[in-house]
Amino acid sequence: MLLCNVLDTWQWLPDIAGGYTMRTGYQFLTTQADPLLDASDNLIWHTQVPLKVSILAWRLFRNMLPTKNNLLNCGIILVADTYCSTGCDQLESAQHLFLHCDIFAKIWLQVRFWIGVSGVDHYSLRTHFVQFTNCLGASRARRSFLQLLWLLSVWLVWNERNNRLFNNSHTPNVEFIEKVKFHSYWWLKANSCGFLF
Repeated sequence: MLLCNVLDTWQWLPDIAGGYTMRTGYQFLTTQADPLLDASDNLIWHTQVPLKVSILAWRLFRNMLPTKNNLLNCGIILVADTYCSTGCDQLESAQHLFLHCDIFAKIWLQVRFWIGVSGVDHYSLRTHFVQFTNCLGASRARRSFLQLLWLLSVWLVWNERNNRLFNNSHTPNVEFIEKVKFHSYWWLKANSCGFLF
């Protein structure tokens, strides 16, 4: 409510008495709970998934993978070397590589087709993971299988990227989905788990 003849002042709600400081601003920003952050972080630790795969996802969500964009930011490579390893002429960032690359984005379509689900890929990796994990409904077994499938797909994309970059070899997309199927079956079999849909 605006009052006449009253001096207006700004107030910092987290600390009305002391006012805004860099310390209170930092504390405010770092103590806020992000429900999506918590949801995606909890989903990466899956009992049927090898630890190295969960660690890859953990690093991916924190933008700590050695993508060409990150290597450029660290001064390790030059701007001319930052293009995606698939040859799509785009900057290789984590978002691009795993969700928007002309080559690797098709993998999500193939995986969805295999499990009989349609959907639109979200721009954010965390949101994509949470959305993908919940796309078949509320059944715990379904969510667990989709969680495993997403982590596996990310692992295989990262390995394919590295094969293209360091070994100058690539797997055609048609064979890539077969890898996803084989490894998902193998991971489930190795852990003696079955999922009923």
